[in-house]
Amino acid sequence: MHPPLPFSARAARILREKVGMAPGHVAYGMRASYGMSHITPDHITAWERGLAVPGAHELTALAGALWCAPRDLMGAPRTLREHRIARGIAPEDVARATGIPLHDYLAMEEHSRWTGGRRESALLGAALELPPRALLSITGGEEELARLLTEAVSTRWQAHIREIANLVSLDKKDLKSTLRAMHDEYQTLMAATLSRAGGVDAAENGKRYLDEIVHHFWTRLEGG
Repeated sequence: MHPPLPFSARAARILREKVGMAPGHVAYGMRASYGMSHITPDHITAWERGLAVPGAHELTALAGALWCAPRDLMGAPRTLREHRIARGIAPEDVARATGIPLHDYLAMEEHSRWTGGRRESALLGAALELPPRALLSITGGEEELARLLTEAVSTRWQAHIREIANLVSLDKKDLKSTLRAMHDEYQTLMAATLSRAGGVDAAENGKRYLDEIVHHFWTRLEGG
């Protein structure tokens, strides 16, 4: 059983009003064009009020009836399945693009566990147009990224840039300023532990920095 999709009730209402359609018009469009014979105006109203959430096929049909992409009706996708639905791509197309048998791909969606290799992961990112952060989250590389970043800020960041670049599928030159700045930040925190004014508080700040190091990395890299 999949969790409910991250559906945006507000976006659904705004998009419907933008195209000048009443709930009945939307329901008719879903029935006539997408075979959703069970859909009534009450469904549209319930979704827009946050009283219910459409299923995957219903959301795709709703997007079609509103002349928008499924992702326009969703909050932030979290899982492999949600990212695929947001892009409006069929499982068969993703399996074909990544070279993974359909049965195996569907099992990955079902268990929210990506088991493809580096090549398949890169192909997945291209097929779903995933930014590096989303791709790494889906493919389960955040723990490895945290380890590499911890080593980079604790020692020589230059020695780890290649591995980090390969892991997040970015060019090394795009990472230099981020890793250099993070190294300087952490070393400044560690230096403070050696002063009388620093002490326990500075040590705690250093530990907190490492605990949140992946967040610091993406925030700096994405300019947030």
